[in-house]
Amino acid sequence: MKKPLRWSVAFVLLAMCLVFTACGGSKSEPTAATGGGSTDTTASGNKDDGGDTAAKGGTLEAIKARGKLIAGVKYDTKLFGLKDPTSGKVEGFDIDIAKALAKKILGDETKIELKEVTSKTRIPLLQNGDIDLIVATMTITEERKQQVDFSDVYFKAGQSLLVKKGSAIQGLEDLKKGVKVLTVKGSTSAKNIREKAPDATVLEFENYQDAFTALKAGQGEALTTDNAILLGMQKQDPNYVLVGGTFTDEPYGIAIKKGDAEFVKTVNDLLKEMKDSGEYDKLYEQWMGVKPE
Repeated sequence: MKKPLRWSVAFVLLAMCLVFTACGGSKSEPTAATGGGSTDTTASGNKDDGGDTAAKGGTLEAIKARGKLIAGVKYDTKLFGLKDPTSGKVEGFDIDIAKALAKKILGDETKIELKEVTSKTRIPLLQNGDIDLIVATMTITEERKQQVDFSDVYFKAGQSLLVKKGSAIQGLEDLKKGVKVLTVKGSTSAKNIREKAPDATVLEFENYQDAFTALKAGQGEALTTDNAILLGMQKQDPNYVLVGGTFTDEPYGIAIKKGDAEFVKTVNDLLKEMKDSGEYDKLYEQWMGVKPE
């Protein structure tokens, strides 16, 4: 009887040791968990820090560390950003604004990389960090404000009409039944013109170059989109002129990654400096042929 008792006692003692060991293990687990938590916090902290850094000027610091500004610009919009197929040089109002920003940040306007963007690719490229900002005839809208931050307005555009010189059409009131107005498929311009001139016939093309070619071929009496784009077409062929003023508001802004408040301030400071010094007016007149209103 004693022997079994001794075995029972031994068994109990062994069990107690195992329990305490387990407890000790459990006790150490929060430490491990805390360590894991610290790692998670660090990872989270890095993420948050990234957000905080962005808010404090993360893009600005990245530009300085890299030694160049990467700007998303158009390559196919005359007056704003157009690439010369012969020289490969990209020129325009937006390009000069981007260069001025490179000079403000890095002291040299040549410390810039111009990366082509389209209306479809520009926001994803910015969000992915492939570009530092977008300077590409981008209208500020409430919907886009959900995805990016914008600078102050740097160009006030508006939808207008382009017609052949001597045309009887001089404004929206002349877009009556039987008049054909050309624009681009799926654009806000198409929607706007149908609302503003419901009696006119609207013909939509794949792109503005096709629409302009159609206008010159006599397939319509007027072409409509932002006056900034139409000005470029007028420059291409002075036989065509803008008429009727503007009938929508299309304020262009420089788009910046969401939350990067310091970089927004840097860009806004530059725009103010350019306007105060007269540099902005000079560039505007150089490219648009008229003084800003």
